[in-house]
Amino acid sequence: MERLESWKLALERLRSAQSGDWAEAGRLVAEIARMSSDVTLRLAAEQALPVLRQAVDNDDHSVTLAARRRVGVVLDVVHDLTAPRFGRRNAMPKKLSSEDRARRMLGLPLAVQLTCEDINQAYRRAAKSTHPDHGGNAQAFIDLAAARDILIHPGAYKEA
Repeated sequence: MERLESWKLALERLRSAQSGDWAEAGRLVAEIARMSSDVTLRLAAEQALPVLRQAVDNDDHSVTLAARRRVGVVLDVVHDLTAPRFGRRNAMPKKLSSEDRARRMLGLPLAVQLTCEDINQAYRRAAKSTHPDHGGNAQAFIDLAAARDILIHPGAYKEA
């Protein structure tokens, strides 16, 4: 993380400079490409290297503009890696209730009031692809029918 912060500061300094020191930028980006453990950052740095090397002794405005853009791309990746993450890290996703699992299996929205007709239409739609006579799996078809029953009669089935 320390290395990312130092790369971030150096890249921001290079990008904000009026006249770019492209030799320094090339050295920094080569270091990033060589030492980064993140695949995306390494790829962005490797793609920026040829343009930065071309810009070293080149007064062409389009080449320096491309080099500035490439430094910006590498800087954006570094920003993404150093940005704070919210939420609980490594937390397991919340388990779905049996009704929510049934809704997901039938392709129905989770937080919408459903009628029996909505449930049956979704069941027919899903059954076309899972029915054993149409090349589907018998167990998947049985699970689909159970999902429909859970949604039509919600109180009859206890939480699994």
